[in-house]
This record gives sequence, C-alpha cells and structure tokens, in this order.
Amino acid sequence: MVLQLNKDNYEQEVMKAEGTVLVDFYADWCGPCRMQGPIVDQLSEERTDVKFCKLNVDDATPIAIELGISTIPTIMVVKNGEITFKQAGLMQKAQLEAIL
Repeated sequence: MVLQLNKDNYEQEVMKAEGTVLVDFYADWCGPCRMQGPIVDQLSEERTDVKFCKLNVDDATPIAIELGISTIPTIMVVKNGEITFKQAGLMQKAQLEAIL
C-alpha cells in the first residue's frame, strides 16, 4: 500500500518515521510520473520492510521547494529521518530495488 502524503502528514510519516521510507514526488499532469506510479505501487506490494509514499508537488509546493525538488518524478529515500537518496527521472523497478 502506498500512503498519500500532504503538508500535514509529511513530517510525521517521512522524517520522523523509523526505518526506510521511499517517497515518489509527482504531479497528475506529468507523463513520466504516471509511468513511475505503477512501479512504486507494485514494489509496495512486494516489500513490507519499506514504507512507500507519494507526494503531489502541486498540493505541497512548499515541501518540494524546501527539498529542492525541481524535476518530477523524483524518488527520495529516507532512513530513520535522514535522506539517503534523491534522484529525478523515471526509475525502473530494478533500480528502485537496488537503492533500497
């Protein structure tokens, strides 16, 4: 299951979470984002050791700006409150598995 983030729950669900969190930054109008979404969804069904989240940058622009997200899709991995990976562009399932 993929958790939908917003400005109200981002800090608690990502930065204060224990363990590994993968965040998919996207927008509804973004073609590559619509391709990334199903890949993240599939991986979330296979991996129970990682929390999977999505954040619509149009709905939470201040968070995207604070994190320097200027291109979407962007995948970010946070482990115990520390950003360990951040990369823009469509990523395939094998690439996501490798960073987790």
